Amino acid sequence: MLDGGVGVRKIISKIDPNSEQFARNFEHNVNDVLTLRERQQWAIDGGRGRERSIERHLSRGKVMVRDRIDMVIDEGTAFMELSPLAAWGQYDDEVPGAGIVTGIGVVHGVPWMFIANDATVKGGSLVPMAIKQHVRAQDIALENDLGVIYLVDSGGAFLPLQDEIFPDKDHFGGSFYRQARLSAAGLPQLSVVLGGCTAGGAYVPALSDEVIMVEGIGRIFLGGPPIVKAALGEIIEPDDLGGAQLHTYTSGVSDYIAQSEAEAYGKLREICETTSQRRIDERQSWFDFDHDVEPPAYDIGELYGVVSADDRIPFEAIEIIARIVDGSRFHEFKPDWGESIVTGFARIHGHLVGIIANNGIIFSEAALKATHFIELCEQRRIPLVFLQNTSGYMVGRDSEAGGIAKNGAKMVAAVANATVPKYTVLVGGSYGAGNYGMCGRGFQPRFLFAWPNSRIATMSAETAQTVLVDIRLGGMKGQETTDEEIEALRAEVREQYETHSNPYYATSRLWDDGLIEPEQTRDVLGLCLALAARQDEPAPGGGLVYRM
Repeated sequence: MLDGGVGVRKIISKIDPNSEQFARNFEHNVNDVLTLRERQQWAIDGGRGRERSIERHLSRGKVMVRDRIDMVIDEGTAFMELSPLAAWGQYDDEVPGAGIVTGIGVVHGVPWMFIANDATVKGGSLVPMAIKQHVRAQDIALENDLGVIYLVDSGGAFLPLQDEIFPDKDHFGGSFYRQARLSAAGLPQLSVVLGGCTAGGAYVPALSDEVIMVEGIGRIFLGGPPIVKAALGEIIEPDDLGGAQLHTYTSGVSDYIAQSEAEAYGKLREICETTSQRRIDERQSWFDFDHDVEPPAYDIGELYGVVSADDRIPFEAIEIIARIVDGSRFHEFKPDWGESIVTGFARIHGHLVGIIANNGIIFSEAALKATHFIELCEQRRIPLVFLQNTSGYMVGRDSEAGGIAKNGAKMVAAVANATVPKYTVLVGGSYGAGNYGMCGRGFQPRFLFAWPNSRIATMSAETAQTVLVDIRLGGMKGQETTDEEIEALRAEVREQYETHSNPYYATSRLWDDGLIEPEQTRDVLGLCLALAARQDEPAPGGGLVYRM
């Protein structure tokens, strides 16, 4: 099926790139992308008072966190950073990127998950969002069979927020649990110690399979000099308490000592070469898409003109698909029924996928079509790609009488039970239970990315201001209410929902794995699919496909 695109219908676009509407959409969406780029750059080099921290970091002979990653990965390859805007708008904007960098890079042709502390942000101390990002990276590593490289330069937990970091299952202890489980699963855990590893932070290298410490800057201790002095009255220098020489020559906590960061990364690459991890297929090499794959027939940059500038105006999912799949070739499943969801088979950078995309509200027929299609993909072991743009499942008497609750539940259950790799991109609205049925975060897609025009909430701000104001007014019966008070209430609700549904609010809290530019969608999905292609193919599903 779909081999080389032979016999598969090429999508015929109905978009006019010369229209006024296209131009308005294009300008609006390009401005969204420019804002995204500015904010990503701020996360890299911004932050209040960060200049002094960076200067101090460099004066110690240390390398900036993203430069460290570049020194490890294969020359000429790129790094797919995850959640660069974590903690955006939180912690008084003093913790850009949550003080941690996570993402996937290739070493000797093998993809690895990187978890690297940014010591220029609060000394690398871990705020709650940093812990969440650390744990999320480990979960991705486990699901995609990736070893993990830890570039450790951290002051440990940010103690003023210890109640949000320490005790719960997905807090700091959860990262230790995952690290031990990853190692037991045969996924190498490698640490390079480039700064402080204090208290709980000491367990990151201690739980690693192999550890490199850099002389003069790397230190590991359960209790630093101030704690030792307070507890024992002992006064001791940091290097004498937990420096590279002590832990390499005496304690054995470290396996190798390096005199510089460059030497440490050379040694790390040597270790990576001995781990026998599965490489990316040579034909699907990481970030090298020059292999023999037919590009889309339409310019992917036209996505900016396809997506409506006004999120109340719908756009056709098929036009998105036409600009991200190989050759714009798409074998649509049940094209003439349940048209508020588009389903079908295509290839993305050579990888066969099943695509489920919204044309707005999800009606009963569309929910049943999607359920049927999910079961086909499960039976045939074809990964699923969800393109979300929905206000949710249809409401009203006719819909209720038609069984929308049960039919929507069938779709939700099919998504929950599908064992094939699942990937989600929010290309527009993601509201209500439509978020669940279209494989939102709660349904554990392997990766979930969002466009900067996306919105996510229980309902839109327009709907919320009507529903919630009516509910509040209903509870105030008998009380005199002026038009001005009602309008103020509407404005309050509208502002709250607009703030909370904003994509930057969402990505700050890791409700996605990062905001991406629409033009990047095809390549980002290709990278994610390449990771899955390394893994052993599960047995074909043998369950009955229910014709609902």
